[in-house]
Amino acid sequence: MKPIETGLTREDVTVVWEEDLATTHKSGSLEVYATPAMVAFMEETCCKLLEPYMDEGETTVGIAMDVKHTKATLIGMYVHCKATLVAVEGRKFVFEIETRDDLTPIGSARHERFLVQKEPFMEKALKNKFYCNGL
Repeated sequence: MKPIETGLTREDVTVVWEEDLATTHKSGSLEVYATPAMVAFMEETCCKLLEPYMDEGETTVGIAMDVKHTKATLIGMYVHCKATLVAVEGRKFVFEIETRDDLTPIGSARHERFLVQKEPFMEKALKNKFYCNGL
């Protein structure tokens, strides 16, 4: 991992499509932006912020997300996500995240990611799969 400092930010924007709706995610019965879609967008923004600092074979995995989804957003609207790296604790990265539509805030989160080596991580996951399938 290359050196990284707190205070770094990244801002991304997306459009709410049908596949982002609560009805599609089965997380609700209304055609509004789904909390799972918002969480995925938040994680994606954090991943992209960290990518330039990863060495070959490294990645991060999400380990915690404390999220608030405070306003409904309709299909076709823009969602803006701003992630700020607020702490680096060894291999753990902590983010404060804000999402908004073009008018007002719609959500916020505190998110933690952990640095892992891709190959050993996947090897362990595959061992778990084979163990579970053997039961």
